[in-house]
Amino acid sequence: MIPAPRLSAPPSRMSRALAAVLTATAIAAIAIPSALILTLAPDGVRRAPAVRPPTARIVPPGEMPTVDAPRFAPVTRDDAVAFNATIPFSTAPNPPARPFRLIATPEVAARAIDCLATAQLYEAGDDVVGEQAVAQVILNRVRHPAFPKSICGVVFEGAERTTGCQFTFTCDGALQRARFGAAAWARARLVARAALTGSVFAAVGHSTHYHTDWVVPYWSTSLDKVTAVGTHLFFRWSGWWGTPAAFTRQLNGNEPVIMQLAALSSAHRDPALGLDATEPAPATAAEAVRRRYPELAGTPDTFIVTLPANVSADELPALAALNCGERPYCKFLVWTDPAQAAKAFPLSPTEIATMAFSYLRDRATGYDKPLWNCAMFDRAQPQQCMRRQLIAADIARSPGPIVPRALPDPIAALERRQGTPMPLPRALPSPVPSPAIP
Repeated sequence: MIPAPRLSAPPSRMSRALAAVLTATAIAAIAIPSALILTLAPDGVRRAPAVRPPTARIVPPGEMPTVDAPRFAPVTRDDAVAFNATIPFSTAPNPPARPFRLIATPEVAARAIDCLATAQLYEAGDDVVGEQAVAQVILNRVRHPAFPKSICGVVFEGAERTTGCQFTFTCDGALQRARFGAAAWARARLVARAALTGSVFAAVGHSTHYHTDWVVPYWSTSLDKVTAVGTHLFFRWSGWWGTPAAFTRQLNGNEPVIMQLAALSSAHRDPALGLDATEPAPATAAEAVRRRYPELAGTPDTFIVTLPANVSADELPALAALNCGERPYCKFLVWTDPAQAAKAFPLSPTEIATMAFSYLRDRATGYDKPLWNCAMFDRAQPQQCMRRQLIAADIARSPGPIVPRALPDPIAALERRQGTPMPLPRALPSPVPSPAIP
């Protein structure tokens, strides 16, 4: 009789634990050296960790995309170029934008042309192809609901801040440091005029963002990378907001006077402002409003101000900041009709309803915010609009009556111009041909 084979005894709990420890040790012995090797350059020098892209998010059609100022990851130029090369170009269709034709009075058209030409020069240099690409992105932004509704508004969005401007040259002093020659300015104006009368730079499609390939903006991997023009990479929003259907908005028919361009552009210069070609252009928006409204210097912590009805909406935060200075608490309230401006606190419902702009700073609570009456001013984002019930509650905290400081109308140039709209001429003696649209 053959005896039955004996079965091995089951391993003890301690044996299983020991096996697990030995397995983990073996894996670590292989993985850790491998990871260190991967972080070394070919010359054996350890590099900084690779740039990690943010998680991509496609904004749904029912939600307005936010427009933040570019922030850049701290990375070397070579690493930035290498990282940008790893971001693939979108394989989705890239249809060209529709031709853009500005319908405006000659005065308004001249301001639009010079704002666009300035952006082209300071963003792309005296390079016709690069300027065409920049101009197309700006016109795409004008048509998109996430941006201001004018050429100058798009170009100088955020220029009242030292950080946060959409185009860096508008807030870093470049307009005062660098000057282009007359020939470059003339070429840029021809490119701008062509773009505003139907010329389309088809390659960038509906791009609304771009950057040079030696920097890494935080948003670069969350948008669709469309094309490269020279050393610039162009991007559009992912999903519906990057499709032609999202680019249907019309201009508001007005272009503000930009005092920072006074020394460069006659269209943004007016004798009524006391500026001429020999006077240096203001370095910042705050300096511009200081020149424009000298009567507002040195007032108390709470202001009631009356300004002309067509004051530029984008200048209002700079005007508030100019007068508030370094005060830890400051309130700046603007009306455009002296008859409706408040005389004392608390404000009546009518006074609240007719307020054009409010700014409140309270450093004790960390509050610092400008708000616009969006029935009077077009703003790109709903959160910039006043909510009446909140304004009423906030104003009620103000300490007692104050003397209103109504400004005289100091600037004839700020009066609303009247005139029959007329299109810019279609035929241009421009050396820049319109690219063929497939």
